[in-house]
Amino acid sequence: MAKNLVIVESPTKAKTIKKMLGRNYKVVASVGHVRDLPKSKLGIDIENDFEPQYMNIWGKGKLINEIKKEAKKADNIILATDPDREGEAISWHLAHILDLDPEGKNRVTFNEITKDTVKREIKNPRSIDMNLVDAQQARRELDRLAGYKISPLLWKKVKSGLSAGRVQSVVLKLICDREEEINNFIPEEYWTIQADLRSGRKKVLVDYFGIKENGKVVKNELKNEKDADDVINSVDKDDFHVEKIKKGKRSKKSSNPYTTSTMQQDASRKINFPTRKTMMVAQSLYEGVEIPGEGSVGLITYMRTDSTRISDDARNAGLKYIEDNYGKEFLEGKISKKSKPNEKIQDAHECIRPTDVFKTPYSINESLSKDQFKLYSLIWKRFVASLMADAIYETVSADINSNDQIFRINGSKLEFEGFLKVYEDVLAKEIKKALPDLTEGQVLKFKDILKEQHFTNPPARYNEASLIKELEELGIGRPSTYAPTITTLKSRYYVVLEEKRFVPTELGLTVNDIMKENFKDLVDKKFTAEMETELDQIADGEKYWKELIRSFYGGLEKDLEKAYENIEKVEIEDPVTDVICEKCGRNMVIKMGRYGKFLACPGFPECRNTKPLVEKIGVKCPKCKDGEIVVKRSKKGRIFYGCDNFPDCDFVSWNKPIDEKCPKCGSILTETKSGKKTVIKCSNNTCDYRR
Repeated sequence: MAKNLVIVESPTKAKTIKKMLGRNYKVVASVGHVRDLPKSKLGIDIENDFEPQYMNIWGKGKLINEIKKEAKKADNIILATDPDREGEAISWHLAHILDLDPEGKNRVTFNEITKDTVKREIKNPRSIDMNLVDAQQARRELDRLAGYKISPLLWKKVKSGLSAGRVQSVVLKLICDREEEINNFIPEEYWTIQADLRSGRKKVLVDYFGIKENGKVVKNELKNEKDADDVINSVDKDDFHVEKIKKGKRSKKSSNPYTTSTMQQDASRKINFPTRKTMMVAQSLYEGVEIPGEGSVGLITYMRTDSTRISDDARNAGLKYIEDNYGKEFLEGKISKKSKPNEKIQDAHECIRPTDVFKTPYSINESLSKDQFKLYSLIWKRFVASLMADAIYETVSADINSNDQIFRINGSKLEFEGFLKVYEDVLAKEIKKALPDLTEGQVLKFKDILKEQHFTNPPARYNEASLIKELEELGIGRPSTYAPTITTLKSRYYVVLEEKRFVPTELGLTVNDIMKENFKDLVDKKFTAEMETELDQIADGEKYWKELIRSFYGGLEKDLEKAYENIEKVEIEDPVTDVICEKCGRNMVIKMGRYGKFLACPGFPECRNTKPLVEKIGVKCPKCKDGEIVVKRSKKGRIFYGCDNFPDCDFVSWNKPIDEKCPKCGSILTETKSGKKTVIKCSNNTCDYRR
């Protein structure tokens, strides 16, 4: 019989830790929370000072009984849930269920799941940190009060199935405000001029910068074609001379190791991971991966952190790896990097980093899934780069004067790779084309001068990376809440993704208008950020948690009372299509279901006819010639393109076909995105045509 019972959340984590502790330890998983507020009602006793009415989670009775049974057998019970507020609360609920003294020494945390860390921490238990528990309780009640009090209002005034949330409503407002900015944006005209010159046989393209007045160069903005023509007419085509050359050095510093937020942003930008997927993959890397000869090993430190701190042991190991593999000259020039100014409660944690820097992504590639390899590579490279020297560039800037109209050309050349040594995949982007050799006083031969009209662009819609960055900068929510918040907005059909950017739907705009007009505090960025600060104060023991709940509910109650009186019933019509219902003859409408849009008969419940919504792209099938190419989705939700005559025609393509034939082989061309560029290439894999 095991003397010690260790309780964690995850079965994978339990499996990893069990192999590290030996036969005197039994490790079981609670599979997340065991107690929570009830789903069927508010679960908060408002009259009794907002006392939470916790109950065992439905469906977990058998699991709870098994944990109790194991607890009775054990001499010592250790609560080893995750090292954050949520994990602390789970341990507190487990202590309640098992009748443990919350002030007893029965709580341990693992910032990384490695043998040394687990064995060290298991010998140094502490009591449950009630400040962290209270911060979690406060967040839970705030979210429950907002959601359970406002959502019924939306059901009554708009439609059933809607929801409002404390953080969710602010995020929706950000997306809607950005859409309003775009709609109200008035483009402004401007012009650019480029001169095509020659230095010997070498082409030198120089951009117009400004005017030389009283010995000083002043930037000249060209707001219309007349401004551009005035510049062109004033230059002396026979006298473009190099007036000034400035040479220098520029250093590029590496970024700090990942926090939760920066990891989510990079994973979205670089490997196209949605936030939810990033956190799931990171969780699997933290909890343990089977490595031949070693068993299950946690590969990264805990993935919910605001800290960029690196432990001394991890820093020393990283520096040794760099010196052994790249040389001393690649070591960082200083001991520590800047820390985020708002780091507070989680600075006891470390950054997100590999638990063993010598486990390079490629050395353990066969033990990782494709997604695990992609994310682990990002984390490993970012950590190693953070300990490396700056990249050094040689920079050159030249001013070319023609009748006191100043043209400018800049160039740079990578002189020392520094931390870019570990970023082989992006190194090419960092190396800019160097200038041809120029000397002061040199006259360049005129070839041509070109003017071009431009218009300013509206602000871009948010994608996942830019939205997360904005939320972090505003102090709204916490990185661990971003994924569920974004998922909720999409599942409620408040927003849709178009070209990987968030666009509010009519429903989302309607709900946002209701929230703005009736719950000003709840959707106010500053108010929400201040609430996060108060939650931090609770976690630090500086504030009693129910004070925050009382203050919040007082304002919410008044707003709710007015909202029920003032809001008129809103009717949102389903978009009507030209598709005729074959059962009753009505025009079918577009509805939103759990798995996206579909066509439905508006005669429901008399007529219950539904069918998939087919999105045509205006291209004939190149295989059967009769069908049309339509947008489809795989079981995992990935978009692909196929013939609407399937299964009679099996044409499919991951890239979007266009109505154009390949000039080399005659096959249909497809388009795909490469960064910000659109690449056109042949659908025939044996043909190398692309542009």
